[in-house]
Amino acid sequence: PAPEKETTPAPKEESAPAPAAEEPPVPEHPPDAEQPAAPAAEPVPVPTAETTPGPEEGSPAPPAEHQAPAPEPKPEKPKAEPPSSPLSLTVEEVSENSITLTWKAPEQTGRSSLDGYVVEICKDGSTDWTAVNQEPFLSTRYTIQDLGSGDKIHVRVKAVSASGASVPATLEQPVLVREILQLPRIRMPRHLRQTYVRHVGDAVNIMIPFQGKPQPEVIWTKGGQPLDTSRINIRNTEKDTIFYIRQAQRGDSGKYELAVRINGAEDKATLDIRVIEPPGPPQNLKLVDVWGFNVALEWTPPADNGNSEIKGYMVQKSDKKSGKWFTALERCTRTSCTISDLIIGNTYSFRVFAENACGLSEKAAITSGVANIQKTKTAYQSEKIPQRDMMEPPKFTQPLTDRTTTRGYSTHLFCSVRGFPQPKIIWMKNQMEIREDPKYIAMIEQGVCSLEIRKPSPFDGGIYTCKAVNALGEASVDCKLDVKGKV
Repeated sequence: PAPEKETTPAPKEESAPAPAAEEPPVPEHPPDAEQPAAPAAEPVPVPTAETTPGPEEGSPAPPAEHQAPAPEPKPEKPKAEPPSSPLSLTVEEVSENSITLTWKAPEQTGRSSLDGYVVEICKDGSTDWTAVNQEPFLSTRYTIQDLGSGDKIHVRVKAVSASGASVPATLEQPVLVREILQLPRIRMPRHLRQTYVRHVGDAVNIMIPFQGKPQPEVIWTKGGQPLDTSRINIRNTEKDTIFYIRQAQRGDSGKYELAVRINGAEDKATLDIRVIEPPGPPQNLKLVDVWGFNVALEWTPPADNGNSEIKGYMVQKSDKKSGKWFTALERCTRTSCTISDLIIGNTYSFRVFAENACGLSEKAAITSGVANIQKTKTAYQSEKIPQRDMMEPPKFTQPLTDRTTTRGYSTHLFCSVRGFPQPKIIWMKNQMEIREDPKYIAMIEQGVCSLEIRKPSPFDGGIYTCKAVNALGEASVDCKLDVKGKV
């Protein structure tokens, strides 16, 4: 009967796995001994019956008492997420019995560091995936060996960490195990790497070279869908593909995807085509104001920009007498402008064209009203403006500064003065007025006073003064000149 009682708690253990799952940090002791002890704590009468029969079961009982408080750290470990899928899985090389793959590391590895990658294969027509490598490896390049020539193989790669395995990155097409003598490669011409712009009605004739052996498969799509063969003709040769539209329409604009594929190895390129036409006319052109010789205009952009950005607007004027249109502004970048220099007595109309990369709009927006540039009836009388007293005593705005020069090298002294009437300038050396001395050349130009001292000697050193005098007063500034002998 004792063994029968021991079998009854076993199902209870399965019904309460939660405490055991919440105790992963504690089970450093044998888990078999701990698990029966945890449920034994719930039914009080049963453990007394079970602990008495055998001395062997008495030892796990005390750990059960220690583990009773163990369930406290419930929010211990949030479940760690596995890494994300590897990126850009491609076929690098195919031989008669092997496939070489490359890929990029996943964007997210989760909390755990990446253990490595597992490569799996499956024959075409089967659903049985088998791992090629026994242990994860960290390289992002792998060669699958010992494949059967002519087999079609599906390939996928998983990223593995302690948190689990990622969603696999899978090649879209099965790989035919056959030697690729030259990997597929698209040689997109330089002028096609940017947006290819054509006008409505133009022919689109594009040739894109590629390489690859054996003969690659060429696939054109637009938005993931096959091309409309009623409008677009594709002709492929061994070395290039030709994309042809007889008369381009606005609807032909968009991004076209080109894929060149050999046995699962492929190269892709995108052809961006924009078909443009002249824009529609501007809208809501208004004659906002007329004053003097001037007119102010406003408008809004055209409803149809011709599938190309509006570069500007051309504004033209026409007077009623001649009826001819003349360009007033060739490229106005705003949606408003002011036209000036109009002729008095004339009546003007205005029109505005929109312009994009294709050219000017076929039609223009024309003002509904006209602008009459009338003669002013008011006779202007010369208004007596009170004369401002411009008289001002001399005042130096820039003083002289001390100078040091070398014997025999001419030097200049500068200062600035203002005053009205223009003041008379007097230069002095050591309080003695410098008169007509060939050693000195004094000048004043637009209020800047200068004194040139030609080839000075140590005797020419001293205190120099510039004095400005007019009828309202006088002012002066000083500086010290030091002339040193040659070293």
